[in-house]
Amino acid sequence: MSATTPEPSGPGITVTRRRRRGGQAGRLVLLSIGAVAFLFPFYYMIVGSLRKKTVGDLSAAVPTGLTGDNYTAVNGAISLGRSLLNSGIMTIGVLICTLVFGVLAGYALAQLRFPGRGAVFAALLLVQMVPFQLLTLPLYVLVVRDYGLGDNYLGMILPFAINSTAVFLFRQFFSQMPQSLFEAARIDGASELRILWRIALPMARPAVLTALLLTFIGPWNEFLWPFLVTKNADMQPLAVSLASFLSNLQGTVANPAGALLAGACVLAVPAVALFLLFQRHFTSTDIDSATKG
Repeated sequence: MSATTPEPSGPGITVTRRRRRGGQAGRLVLLSIGAVAFLFPFYYMIVGSLRKKTVGDLSAAVPTGLTGDNYTAVNGAISLGRSLLNSGIMTIGVLICTLVFGVLAGYALAQLRFPGRGAVFAALLLVQMVPFQLLTLPLYVLVVRDYGLGDNYLGMILPFAINSTAVFLFRQFFSQMPQSLFEAARIDGASELRILWRIALPMARPAVLTALLLTFIGPWNEFLWPFLVTKNADMQPLAVSLASFLSNLQGTVANPAGALLAGACVLAVPAVALFLLFQRHFTSTDIDSATKG
């Protein structure tokens, strides 16, 4: 039997170990503080939505007297089901357009050679620097007055149909894929759409999921544009309905602050749930495995 090698010891090594443990403890404390600071607004929102009392009475560490009356009250005031349906239709429409146009444009900018490709990519980067609020007035005139799409789902979706961030994301992802895969497919006679569908897109699942989540958060929480183009309450998404409740309907419920927090909880649940479900896919990639063997 071979003798076990003794661990090195000495004053210097002991001091190093203590410093290492102290550094780990310090990082743990900082991360814990950051986690508490991040989670406290969610705790405040959830507890406030379940309290009978006003928000000013939320100082107690252990919540008591929890009830679901606030959810019933806000649902009676603005119809949560209809507002959620409007938000869902708008968001799903934007997601479909983002994937279709983002994948096609990103693949073209990454793999196809055509005159002006660099200028198109530079314009794409410049577009990301233009705030949406700057384009709100001309978009309103174009979509509502010229196209007549006020109080219409298409009018809410159209300005967000092409997402420059998603195009950039797909372009960068497709650019990192091995060129040998595409060259072999072209030699076999595959068209560019077939290459995209059968080779590039299956390996781009992390990029697709990332683009979906990032794009979902935008239209789901969007307030300004739907507020401008929807005058009918039955067409307003949840974010706009909550703003209308805050401005005009607070007097119709016994606990306005609790009802508002209840609506905010309903608005936040889908985004948080999607992130928790798909976060493990963000760092996974199949690019390396595609070239092995």
